[in-house]
Amino acid sequence: MSIKIFITGGTFDKEYNELNGELYFKDTHLAEMLSLGRSRVKVDARTLMMVDSLNMTAADREIIARNCLEAAEDRILITHGTDTMVETARVIAQTAKNKTIVLTGAMIPYKFGSSDGLFNLGSALAFAQTMPAGLYVAMNGRCFDFDNVRKNKNTGEFEELK
Repeated sequence: MSIKIFITGGTFDKEYNELNGELYFKDTHLAEMLSLGRSRVKVDARTLMMVDSLNMTAADREIIARNCLEAAEDRILITHGTDTMVETARVIAQTAKNKTIVLTGAMIPYKFGSSDGLFNLGSALAFAQTMPAGLYVAMNGRCFDFDNVRKNKNTGEFEELK
């Protein structure tokens, strides 16, 4: 079993510019994270874009959905910014059927050292291997149905709607 990983940016991959204090994108940290986590899961990773999810457009979401639909793999993990991952999941749900698709992200950039990204990535890989066909959001060690989750901006955690 191979898991397709689509990288879209988000806090996972942000870097800190020490000169101006801004966060920016350079390269994905996915390979480093998988190595650090000693992952032995067979993956095929592809960077689709490197954007903050607040700046993601409808066209960007269509690119993600199309890639999910066209992927030969039936198990897919997407790294994504946490602010709009549920919106992207709604677009994917319209086209990609009969696949296990898990979106995950991080609240703190991986490069900060205290990130939740490594834990979320590991959890998402486990869920992508074990969950039945469907569309999920994996955050905080939990796996949510995409249409029954929201980011609680007061607590910084994902929670069920119902």
